[in-house]
Amino acid sequence: MRFLPPSIAVRRSFLRIFLAVLIVGSLPASFASAYKAHPKLVVVVVIDQFRGDYLERYRDQFGEGGFRLLLDHGANFTDCNYDYANTRTAPGHATLFTGAYSNGHGIVANEWWDLKKKKMVTSVEDDDTKLVGIAEDKTGASPHNLLADTLGDELKLATQGQARVFSLSLKDRAAVLPGGFAADAAYWIDPKSGAWVTSTYYRHDLPKWAQDFNAGSRAAKYWDRDWKNTNGDTLRSTAHRKSKDGSDAGFYEVVGSTPFANEYELEFAKELVVYENLGAGQATDLLAISLSANDILGHQVGPDSPEMAAMALALDRELADFFSFLGHQVGLANVWIALSADHGVSALPDAAKKLRIPAANLDAGKLEAQINSALTAKFSPGHAAAYIKLDYPLAWLDHDAFAAAHLKERDAESAVGEAMKQAGLRDYFTKSQLAEGEVPATALGRKFLNSYSPEGGWYVMGVPEPYTVGPARGTDHASPYTYDTHVPLAFYGLPFRTGTYRSHAEPVDLATTLASLLGINAPTHAVGRVLTEAIAPPHQAENAARSPNAGSPNPGSPNEGAPR
Repeated sequence: MRFLPPSIAVRRSFLRIFLAVLIVGSLPASFASAYKAHPKLVVVVVIDQFRGDYLERYRDQFGEGGFRLLLDHGANFTDCNYDYANTRTAPGHATLFTGAYSNGHGIVANEWWDLKKKKMVTSVEDDDTKLVGIAEDKTGASPHNLLADTLGDELKLATQGQARVFSLSLKDRAAVLPGGFAADAAYWIDPKSGAWVTSTYYRHDLPKWAQDFNAGSRAAKYWDRDWKNTNGDTLRSTAHRKSKDGSDAGFYEVVGSTPFANEYELEFAKELVVYENLGAGQATDLLAISLSANDILGHQVGPDSPEMAAMALALDRELADFFSFLGHQVGLANVWIALSADHGVSALPDAAKKLRIPAANLDAGKLEAQINSALTAKFSPGHAAAYIKLDYPLAWLDHDAFAAAHLKERDAESAVGEAMKQAGLRDYFTKSQLAEGEVPATALGRKFLNSYSPEGGWYVMGVPEPYTVGPARGTDHASPYTYDTHVPLAFYGLPFRTGTYRSHAEPVDLATTLASLLGINAPTHAVGRVLTEAIAPPHQAENAARSPNAGSPNPGSPNEGAPR
């Protein structure tokens, strides 16, 4: 398939919108119905570790048709913050698609301590499944740990399975959790080879189009290339190299931290849309795309580096190309697009310290040893024990170690919390406290209540100092502070009133708003609100649907949203 330059393609896409609107003008946008394939396709783009301020920071440098499609011709909420503290990838993706926080959907972290297995397990690994798409016999993944259903699940239920639901990402958790229980498939990559895989939870072999994609050496073309900025300066290379352990570095490690990884994901997404005939059925289809490269790079270089700026601008061009493709394939008049992120990221501590802002890089391994040493001194002097596993700032407790010291859960968690404070954390909340709602009636207390999950054994959530991160180098997220909670939230499509809205919004509002507009039930545990200020009233929506300018690149002046 031949693609035109983005500027030409976008203009032609809007011409198609105009023609499509003339045809379907008798159907007001406000009367959208998933049951009748109006819209034909909903696409939710989640950018891993994309802070809410990036859209404004780079707005003047964005071209037409990418981010500006949503910023200039969609509804953009500038004050969107997660109202919880566990700002990690798995909880974030679960939150966006369930419309609930961890106390509703149960995903408390990327991984946790399994009491039965006596080891850390990931949020999506499932021993009852196997990976599909590579020769190795490896454990697969599924959404079995979710305690709530998703937007896609409700879409499936509402249409008796007619709607098609797919999700994809470089990461398994970022593909599996958005798709929910009823997804037709979730796809992610084998970190070493870059080949696309799925799980026997969904199907027992890859569809032919995905097999052909892998067999066509599509990943190979991204190796041994230089990533250059718009000035022609080389920022990174994807030349083959060794990892720290001496093994050959894989696709995820080398290519994953460059814009080539986003390009690779969107290339696969195009194939999925074409060969699965998304947008061509009798009910609305849903595609969730989680772009991982920004997170892989951001941990290394921080949010303010030239590389992150170049990554944002490269992604803008890649999204323009993808949205143009959707215009050709489905017609943008038939598509709704939502954009958000799973979390933000802290400034590099060294950068903050240069501005006299207190900050620090901790060595989480040393911190874990320090906490275990303090607990050993208290409960088993002379007999070292691994009482906790630290995923800063969250500590997972070894039940057996504390049982040997004759401590019950509440006492064990309190002891760990005090040891964490002695090691430098500001405060802590134990699982037992959160389960009983024993937190101060403050915004911070509410964030930690929303972070609670009954899953994951015994744990203690530490409250870190601002700009104090776990890695010894680079930066991280997982705090309750705005640099981690502030993310974009924007919508594009016929029902949305163009404008910049400064009313407060939360990521839980995404699933609730889309469900309401599709005429289906919100996910089971959804707590978000319908963002009514950004939805055109029925008479305005009908006029927009009949207007030659509907869906055009110049639909009117931005509106300021009313306070929440």
